[in-house]
Amino acid sequence: MAPRGTAWHVTRDELERLLAWKLARGRFRPRLQQLVAANSPELVVQHSAAAFRLLPDMYAAVMALCALRGVGPATASAVLAAGAPEVAAFMSEEAVAAVPGLPALQYTIKHYLLYLSRVQERATALSQGSASGLWTPHHVETALWTWAVGRKMCPDLLPNLSPSPVPAEDTRPAKKRRTQAE
Repeated sequence: MAPRGTAWHVTRDELERLLAWKLARGRFRPRLQQLVAANSPELVVQHSAAAFRLLPDMYAAVMALCALRGVGPATASAVLAAGAPEVAAFMSEEAVAAVPGLPALQYTIKHYLLYLSRVQERATALSQGSASGLWTPHHVETALWTWAVGRKMCPDLLPNLSPSPVPAEDTRPAKKRRTQAE
């Protein structure tokens, strides 16, 4: 995706390629490809241009893209992360699962915005402590995805960074219950 004059947008062909990339990484849903292909090229350009104009209002931008057939919050997040990585992050299953304290993945706008707020907070914190440059939400999402995939493929190479350690089992003997006979 490249800027076209002063307005960012995606074409239907680009949206179809982006969806193929997304489906290759995650859960395969062949019906989505048919739904996206059913959108007219003009409609895709219109809605995607509107989404980029609405930034940094992520709710409005995602909703503009979700008006297209076959586009939900995860696909919308991929479009926005490709064109505006400084404010958006792709909602991959792996990245969402790697965010400490985040509920199980739900493909909703509410869940995306919660995930994005955590990723944006981390990007800000990393940027403040970094001598090497600015961290964007997209950089954080990519790091989370890489860690999650690496952890899955070679679990012995990466430490377990669970948000909270599993508490040790209580080894004290159980209290005796009083019975009525006592």
